[in-house]
Amino acid sequence: MNAARHLLSGIRVLDLTNVLSGPFATLHLSLLGADVIKIENPKDGDLARKLGNVPALNEMLMGTSFLAQNANKKSLTLNLKEAEAKEIFLKLVKMSDVVVENFRPDVMDRLGVGYDVLKNVNPRIIYCGISGFGKTGPDAMKPAYDQIIQGLSGEMAINGDERLNPLRAGFPVCDTVGGLNAAFAIMAALFYRERTGEGQFVDVALLDSIMPLMGWVAANWLIGKQAPVLMGNDNFTAAPSGVFATQDGFINIAANKQEQWEAVAEELGVPELKTDSRFQKRDIRKKNRKELTPLLEAKLTEHPTKHWVDALNKRGVPSGEILTMQDALEQEQIKHRETLATVTADGIGELKLFNLTAKFEKTPGRVECPPPRLGQHTKEILEELGFSKEKITELKDNGIV
Repeated sequence: MNAARHLLSGIRVLDLTNVLSGPFATLHLSLLGADVIKIENPKDGDLARKLGNVPALNEMLMGTSFLAQNANKKSLTLNLKEAEAKEIFLKLVKMSDVVVENFRPDVMDRLGVGYDVLKNVNPRIIYCGISGFGKTGPDAMKPAYDQIIQGLSGEMAINGDERLNPLRAGFPVCDTVGGLNAAFAIMAALFYRERTGEGQFVDVALLDSIMPLMGWVAANWLIGKQAPVLMGNDNFTAAPSGVFATQDGFINIAANKQEQWEAVAEELGVPELKTDSRFQKRDIRKKNRKELTPLLEAKLTEHPTKHWVDALNKRGVPSGEILTMQDALEQEQIKHRETLATVTADGIGELKLFNLTAKFEKTPGRVECPPPRLGQHTKEILEELGFSKEKITELKDNGIV
């Protein structure tokens, strides 16, 4: 692919992040063509290098958790507790565009490389700090992991049903959304700098990031003063809308419009339900969903899921199978969209990794390089900064890199 056609070609990002929220943010910048340099501690680097379900990869410091979100990046090791390492870092800041970190709010200042220092070195620098609670406020200094934020955001409280609640999401949704929010914010700051020439400080909190995703549910309380009701797999906005049993499993049906509900009743062979006073109108159906569901499932269990998915979709009623993760990744639609890319990593073999999922007509982005070994690009980057081979050897011997 022609590098000149990359959206962020020429943008250098210094990535001091670990584990998920920060690396997920910088992954999107790297997929868009930014030159992302992971700055890692010389001993063992990003903690995610040791995380995953393949012990051999963890031992290689290439755990599956690391592989998942560090494609297209370079790795430079720097012990930022050492003065000489800070000097190297500041040299890089002078020739970079973005710095991203996800330490606790006071760490970078204690290291002597906080935003106030960096903006004096490079006034155009965009500094994005990602943390659990943000840089300010009564909870700013508290430690936070994804599950802690899931609980504090109210997200766990609205999941599940009366049998299973509170219930966390099955993946680190707060870390992931925080990373996306940071990537969005960095792109916005780059756009502002393009117009004004000014860099700026960007403060992203995981708690702030997740809460707007619950906008509809929150609005029911903030505006309508209605507390969330535990509904399991049912959709609170409509009925029938949720998960229903079939002959061989389950189906998702989202009959959110009146004409869709009527199509369901007709397709299932129960047209009389359309005029039943319990189900005739949307808001009444929602109140009587517990009576409606068994009537529909009595018909749905006469045929397998695929039969009903095809039949209902033909009638304009959104319906779908509930796939395992493995089957979901193998869908023809996912293959067609090239959601996954295959790259080869030395010593590991072929890796399937997620591509950039936004499809740009003129500036496409995709996985081009496997995630880096720890310190893989240290020599290359130091040579670019003007260090001799002898000096690089000295830096390594002294534990600076």
